Amino acid sequence: MTAPPRGTAAAPGPSSRALALQPIKWRTPALYGGIAVVSLVLFGLLPASGKSTTFTFATGTDFFKIAPVEVHSKTTAIALTLVALACAVVSLLATRTRRHVGPWLPIVFGLAEVFAFLTWAVADKVNPLPVTGLLAGSLFLATPLVFGSLSGLLCEHSGIINIAIEGQLLAGAFMAAVVATLTQNAYLGLLAAPVAGVLVGLLLVLFSIKYRVDQIIVGVVLNVLVVGVTSYLFSTVLKVNAATWNSPPRLPILSIPGLSKIPIIGPVLFQQTALVYVMYIVVAVLQLMLFRSRWGLRMRAVGEHPKAADTVGIKVNRTRMRNTLLGGAVAGLGGAFFTVAAGLAFGKEMTGGKGFIALAAMILGRWSPKGALAAALLFGFADNLQVVLGIIGTPIPSQIMLMTPYAVTIFAVAGLVGRVRAPAAEGIPYVK
Repeated sequence: MTAPPRGTAAAPGPSSRALALQPIKWRTPALYGGIAVVSLVLFGLLPASGKSTTFTFATGTDFFKIAPVEVHSKTTAIALTLVALACAVVSLLATRTRRHVGPWLPIVFGLAEVFAFLTWAVADKVNPLPVTGLLAGSLFLATPLVFGSLSGLLCEHSGIINIAIEGQLLAGAFMAAVVATLTQNAYLGLLAAPVAGVLVGLLLVLFSIKYRVDQIIVGVVLNVLVVGVTSYLFSTVLKVNAATWNSPPRLPILSIPGLSKIPIIGPVLFQQTALVYVMYIVVAVLQLMLFRSRWGLRMRAVGEHPKAADTVGIKVNRTRMRNTLLGGAVAGLGGAFFTVAAGLAFGKEMTGGKGFIALAAMILGRWSPKGALAAALLFGFADNLQVVLGIIGTPIPSQIMLMTPYAVTIFAVAGLVGRVRAPAAEGIPYVK
């Protein structure tokens, strides 16, 4: 087969022809356009004129102060929703011409919609909206979701479906509370939390790899098992003698000198607990190792084509076992958020379904550490938003605000994920 002469373009390959013949999918621009139009009507056109909204950005430790920003509510909401509508038009044109739009479009669209909503929700309120506090709390609340989603992608890239993230988070919270109380040292509780996650991971490995039981069923059963065991121990031991077993100290806030005083960014990123700083490191290391190392290549090979991996000498089941245990340790570490990081005593089912939201963050992040981080931050923002707006007071019923994080989860996974592909061999036991 000869190459085409110089100066002539090569004929498009089968993939190019297939792409040209695929029907255009209008879901994304239609979604953007529908949201923009509805928000334009609800937040811009219907509200009465004459109201103002105040945003604050400064904290007491900043290098310099940023004055509160007061805007005209109706005009600002209309302008922001028009920006969102322009993003919908750009998405429509890109879809029509089959051009790829970078991540800037959903970011601009999301920011415009969020601030349009906040401008309407806090209009004429006595207390201004603390933007820095809202962002810092969002990052803090996203912490267990980040660890849970990282646990899920470690397991699924190896070929193991980990539905037991909820149980691993709960076990980590329990172990952190007990060890921190007994030692009166929050850092020892933080170190003990991954041990509980590994113990749950051992059961997942035993039944899914050794006995080849359906991994989804095993994960559900493990969640129920951890809920039952921790609830029994809470009722019979921790609740009876809380001073001895269930009064964990809280991790202190660690401010990084210099960086923590940068306005907005400093209080959000550099005035957090040690668990948040560990999260930064884990995300960066996994992003590098997963896609830029031999270890990551072997793990992804096992999750995509275990038979081919086996033929080149990779121990498939051993790799799956090790990464599943590592994923359990990561999820257990995230469970420490609920007790020693948040400064709370252990309570029954205190994780509140965060393990399942972490699975959604993993899918929305397309099985990538940095994508999972971004998705978890979205869910953490929704979680903190209902808390902050509940304190300030909004025209939205409290029941609607309480369901905001879960509604955002469903909406994001159903409407924003698009076409994604999980590792090909996940959930399939490998027999040599």
